[in-house]
Amino acid sequence: MNQPFFSIVMMMIFLFVTGCGTNETNPAQEKKDTGNNEQPSEVEQLKMASWSKPIVEQSNLYLAEEKGWFEDAGIDFEYVPGAGGGDAVKNIIAGNADIAFANVEAVLLAAEKGAKLKVVYNIYPHNVFNVVSLKETGIETVDDLKGKDIGVYSFTSGTYQNLQVLLSSAGLTEEDVNIIETGVLNFGPLMNNQVIATAATDTGLYDAQQKGLGEVNIIEVKDVLNTPSDVFVVTEETFNEKRELLVKFLQVYRDSAKYMMEHPEEAAKIAVDTAIDGQNEERNAEIIKIRNKTSIDDEMNEKGLGWLNIEIFNQVEDTYVDMGLLKAPVGIEQIVTNELVEELK
Repeated sequence: MNQPFFSIVMMMIFLFVTGCGTNETNPAQEKKDTGNNEQPSEVEQLKMASWSKPIVEQSNLYLAEEKGWFEDAGIDFEYVPGAGGGDAVKNIIAGNADIAFANVEAVLLAAEKGAKLKVVYNIYPHNVFNVVSLKETGIETVDDLKGKDIGVYSFTSGTYQNLQVLLSSAGLTEEDVNIIETGVLNFGPLMNNQVIATAATDTGLYDAQQKGLGEVNIIEVKDVLNTPSDVFVVTEETFNEKRELLVKFLQVYRDSAKYMMEHPEEAAKIAVDTAIDGQNEERNAEIIKIRNKTSIDDEMNEKGLGWLNIEIFNQVEDTYVDMGLLKAPVGIEQIVTNELVEELK
């Protein structure tokens, strides 16, 4: 075979082989290029304003981030911290966030001031707030709080508003007591006798008991009014303009909440590096188990996590009007909606 002909043959073989090689696509690349549903073509930012800094009881969010579930849904998730539900609601009204993780009371008070809001998901259907005092003080009823120093997390938090509910149930107002803003570590002042009682949550009480709180008397707010402790709320504008994005976020949130219920120990491990209070893995697991119990009720067993019981919200609104915390009804039935929850799988 002469040299020119041999060169031509070899060139043709080379071209054939390399041409075939270009058809062998990497599976991961093929998945990306074919527009697979699991790989969204667009990523949208969603900012969630919270009532707190990242804490253990919200570990399902960190699970979702760790496992890439937000990314899979096409969401660039950002956690916006706050100091109380009022802060979280203010952040969505100001446009600093898309959705707020906040207490119901903060929503009602903002609506009274003219904010156009939509409550779209029931995070914790049980009221987890309480007022705790040391056994030795002899405070057993709401009446016993009269004239006493009582700590709250902040004046924009659910601890403050739920304390007002308790006081009202006994015919008292905040003028009958001395309310002191003590910050997130509000059991410290109680243990140091700087306040006689403190308004807190179930998880806050657990922490204090692990630190030697001692024997206490507990007045549960749920015995007076079982207000859902936290909900997801958005502005009407966001509800109308970002509905698809909100459904994607709520789907990830619901799925991660279910996963955390089934794998509390895994969530406890992830919280070590993500939650500001997550250094103790054993403690994380206990906090997560407590919060898992408050994330579901009998109605949700039937209709799914996040379902909003409109009748309970009506009761809360009526109570606030009767207490004088609301001057008039704010139309809670138009604010609370299961429209987005009904779209979840």
